[in-house]
Amino acid sequence: MDFYRELALSLGADHAMIFSIEDIVFDSRTLLKCMFGCADWGKNHTCPSRPGSLLPWEYEKILRRYRGGIIIHSRDKRKAQEISFILEREAFLRGKYFAFSLSDCALCTECAGNRNVECPHPKKARPAFHSVGIDVYKTVHRFNLPLETLKSEEEPQNWYAAVFIE
Repeated sequence: MDFYRELALSLGADHAMIFSIEDIVFDSRTLLKCMFGCADWGKNHTCPSRPGSLLPWEYEKILRRYRGGIIIHSRDKRKAQEISFILEREAFLRGKYFAFSLSDCALCTECAGNRNVECPHPKKARPAFHSVGIDVYKTVHRFNLPLETLKSEEEPQNWYAAVFIE
């Protein structure tokens, strides 16, 4: 895992932390925040409301099959996602064929779902931590990483991605 951590940092991550699956805090209440707190509910390809999406407790059952992975922190949403893709691919090429990244999607300037068209990147667009039932706040705070509720849109955001590796 040290290799993936160092790779993430060399690619520009603000932080990269090795986690074991026991470090991940699952809480299906995240679905409530998606349903009743997100303007994108029912629109985006990576949204838990999309047809065929798993429910948080189904994601949890699957994700608990992993041993751990890397949490990536960046102040840039796109960078966090790009780094997660690179780490996932590198792990895959090294024989960890079930490696899987989670990140808030930043592939398009505006999500195709908001325009009522099909996602142009269905094999790359991935769900975010919270949309699969992970309490991002409690999880990243276990690593003393920054994440607070924002009081205004002018405040800098912290973006998190993760690569689950078997």
